[in-house]
Amino acid sequence: MNSNDIINKAKQWIKAPFDAGTQNEIKQLLDSGSKDLTDRFYKDLEFGTGGMRGVMGAGTNRINKYTLGKNTQGLSNYLLRTFKDKQPRVAIAYDCRHNSKEFARSVANVFSANGIKVFLFEDLRATPELSYAVRELNCDSGIVLTASHNPPEYNGYKVYFNDGGQIIPPQDGEIIDEINKVKFEDINFEAKEDLIEIIGERIDAKFAQKAVENATSKDTPNRDKLKIVFTSLHGTSITMVPRALELAGFSDVQIVEEQREPNGDFPTVESPNPEEPAALKMATDLANKTGADIVIGTDPDCDRLGIAVRDLNNELVLLNGNQTFAILVNALLEKWDKEKRIDGKQFIGSTIVSTPMVNRIAESFGVETKIGLTGFKWIAKMIREAEGKEEFIGGGEESFGFMVGDFVRDKDAVSSTLLACEIAAIAKNNNSSVYAELLKLYKKHGFFKEHLISVVKKGVQGAQEIQQMMADMRENPITEMDGEKVKYLYDYQTSVRKDLINGTTSDIDLPKSNVLIYETLEGTRMAARPSGTEPKIKFYFTVNTALDEVKNAKKVENALDAKIQRIIKECDL
Repeated sequence: MNSNDIINKAKQWIKAPFDAGTQNEIKQLLDSGSKDLTDRFYKDLEFGTGGMRGVMGAGTNRINKYTLGKNTQGLSNYLLRTFKDKQPRVAIAYDCRHNSKEFARSVANVFSANGIKVFLFEDLRATPELSYAVRELNCDSGIVLTASHNPPEYNGYKVYFNDGGQIIPPQDGEIIDEINKVKFEDINFEAKEDLIEIIGERIDAKFAQKAVENATSKDTPNRDKLKIVFTSLHGTSITMVPRALELAGFSDVQIVEEQREPNGDFPTVESPNPEEPAALKMATDLANKTGADIVIGTDPDCDRLGIAVRDLNNELVLLNGNQTFAILVNALLEKWDKEKRIDGKQFIGSTIVSTPMVNRIAESFGVETKIGLTGFKWIAKMIREAEGKEEFIGGGEESFGFMVGDFVRDKDAVSSTLLACEIAAIAKNNNSSVYAELLKLYKKHGFFKEHLISVVKKGVQGAQEIQQMMADMRENPITEMDGEKVKYLYDYQTSVRKDLINGTTSDIDLPKSNVLIYETLEGTRMAARPSGTEPKIKFYFTVNTALDEVKNAKKVENALDAKIQRIIKECDL
């Protein structure tokens, strides 16, 4: 799109149907010749792996009343067409971000204006509770206003279908087609108040009870003796995690008070992302002061969690997402095995960029691991397709997300927190620790080490650079990593796995996605994936080797870290 096209597109926003505030915001940018105008209008916000997410402000490439209204009008048209024999029902939740409450109300107005029954949470709530509410209230769709762990200037719009999972093909394409038909003047903002029902405590209580039932066992003693530090990082988890911990019997919970209050500015952290060690520093400082056994921190919408535990030297260490995934999966499988519920009809859900260690753990219990594309909507799809035939035990991915059972169909930091604390309590009862149990898993299944690099490329030029990086890796494949020959190149965009040694190809039976994975004969892997919701490209590295004795764990880990760094240097990243 050239500069004249962008100016003409922007000029449409300085007249009706846009309100005076929006018109003034765009007029000032036009009058000043601001370069920001290009970024606001060079494209329309699109659905990515996590829905629609972007910077707030006026413009087609921004989150605002009108871009959200356009999407909601299109979704309303889709629901009325799809469920034409009944009145469609929609649940709506929102997080702590600036404008989330107002955006949620505006979205509710559009749905109700179109004759759709709306269940709107009375105040901010955790995203997994929205997923639960969709099924509990027999809704046909759900919306949560959130930008997860993005910076404060962001907000977003996640769409769920009637199974409680995020939309997938063909629904996403059909909904986008409906959205694309909508003009801004077509949006109906005139609310029908009698169709908007405010919900809260009744759903809260049921959700908390379900989380406890799925993540804990009745016969685990001494939960009150586990010392827990918890931080909500100014987000929505403060509304549910402390309640669920108390309901489960974890009474020694210290909350980081400076981060208790929901706040869209996230004033105590540079990034409210539990994947970042700095985000949990206040929590780990408190844990060191009080001698806590475990630290839990969640992101603003309470679907991801970060965990810190004591190592063999009693020092707090942060677990990465793959380590947490492995520990939680193993605990669930042990629980199901103890309860004699494994009969060959169960499965674990994972993703193409998550640790293969999970596959080995599941296999040791005789349980299948189903592997999908990145994003929990694909795990929700696995559950839906298996209903009545197979049981879902749990699932996760490397990006600090996990599901316990299928009562929620998205990543859930509430039940995952309960499960992590249950594991810690059991280990403490046995004079062990979460970290010691992880080392035992490494000894049994192999020591797997992962590393993630995110390369940020903003704006139009950044998007082009990311596109070129992926094209270069497709056209000029890497043939060697740290002296190991690359055996396979998995190209999920073309759905082809190519054997780079003998030249043969085979099909990949997954939906198309712009992801490349290189894998050596020894199992070393590197994946490249542009983010669907952020201006960045991610590189995932996985290496592994045997661990003969637990006492050698640090030496082996250092060797694996060095191997990853050599590969990164080879790839010039």
